[in-house]
Amino acid sequence: MKYAIPRGTRDILPDEIEYWHHIETASRSLFDLYNYCEIRTPIFEESSLFERSIGGTTDIVEKEMYTFNDKGNRRLTLRPEGTAPIVRAYIHHGLHKKSNNTKWYYCGPMFRYERPQAGRYRQFHQIGVEHFGNAHPFSDAEVISMGVHLFDDLGLANLMVVINSVGCKLCRPVIEERLQQFAGSSVNCLCVDCQRRLKTNPLRILDCKKPKCNTYFTGMPDIQASLCNECKDHFNSVLEYLDALRIPFKVDSHLVRGLDYYNRTTFEIVSDELGAQNAICGGGRYDYLVEQMGGSPTPAVGFAFGVERAVLVLQELSDILKKEVSLIYVAPIGFAQQTTCFYLVDELRRSGIKCSIDYSRGDIKSQLRRANKLGASYTIIYAEAEAEKGTMIIKNMKTGQQIEVPVDTIIQFFTNMSKEKSKNENSI
Repeated sequence: MKYAIPRGTRDILPDEIEYWHHIETASRSLFDLYNYCEIRTPIFEESSLFERSIGGTTDIVEKEMYTFNDKGNRRLTLRPEGTAPIVRAYIHHGLHKKSNNTKWYYCGPMFRYERPQAGRYRQFHQIGVEHFGNAHPFSDAEVISMGVHLFDDLGLANLMVVINSVGCKLCRPVIEERLQQFAGSSVNCLCVDCQRRLKTNPLRILDCKKPKCNTYFTGMPDIQASLCNECKDHFNSVLEYLDALRIPFKVDSHLVRGLDYYNRTTFEIVSDELGAQNAICGGGRYDYLVEQMGGSPTPAVGFAFGVERAVLVLQELSDILKKEVSLIYVAPIGFAQQTTCFYLVDELRRSGIKCSIDYSRGDIKSQLRRANKLGASYTIIYAEAEAEKGTMIIKNMKTGQQIEVPVDTIIQFFTNMSKEKSKNENSI
């Protein structure tokens, strides 16, 4: 009986996983520089958590959540995004009462029932950051700067921030009323979803991806003109900070995020190297969500990006990971030599040296073929002749050169080589 992988999921095989490791390692290193700490939350939560935080009129809640009843008849949902569980944890552990400056990051799988396509799956992975307790526009700019910094480190060029302000509780009703006035006379020009959202959540229509609606929205009123003075000042300050950091940006008054909890700053990080789907990261401010979910009033800002999408980008820029990985292949020639090689491999690994051995291959030709297939940098050859002399042959698989060294100096030989390589890399 054959089993098919569930639609919208995929296996991440070893030849791709190095890209994942590269992104995760770069993210963790950078977040540590900005004093962010990692948090891990369950992959399922109470369904009401997402319905209340994300918004009942969003595509995620209406169409995409994986919701089920467990054996205790509790209604649960596989997390479709990372912010709501982080906020729940922030409140659950009482941090909204203890700290006014909490910085967290997360990395893990999310689940949405979407139409699968390149870089988008029903089980996907996100990396994100959340900064609680700071309403100052500097924190918006710092989070955006961190995102740009990360993708710059990963090798993306020509990065730009697309940014907007969607207002606050004071000016949001004014924005929504103007959108309703604009679209009300020609409501039949919109798709069915937008017609319904125009009544329940007018700002949500700007997140529609259908060409029919996007063409119509080109004449939409400028949101910026409807902002209250405080929101205008906040937004202008964010732009000033970005300008001071020399981060290119473009204001797009139609940019909204697909989640209802955002207020004021919303942004995406884009690169013109990515084609039509040029956004690699998105985020914004959500000052009301902690209070809305039962905590004390707490301003917050963050961003998230899809790892699958980032992997596709890095694979297109394939030279980024073309770093030589040193693998030592140990080739015992003959049964009597296997025990010595077995001990040697263990010592090499304990010394931090990556190596491999195959006991099933006896002759030198098959051993060298295996070493080449694995991409080994060096092969240690140990046959009967070397055993009698107490030596081993080290073969450079790239140049074909061979040297013979005493068995008891093998570990030191590769340890010195590793130190020398590290020294040369650091001097560049």
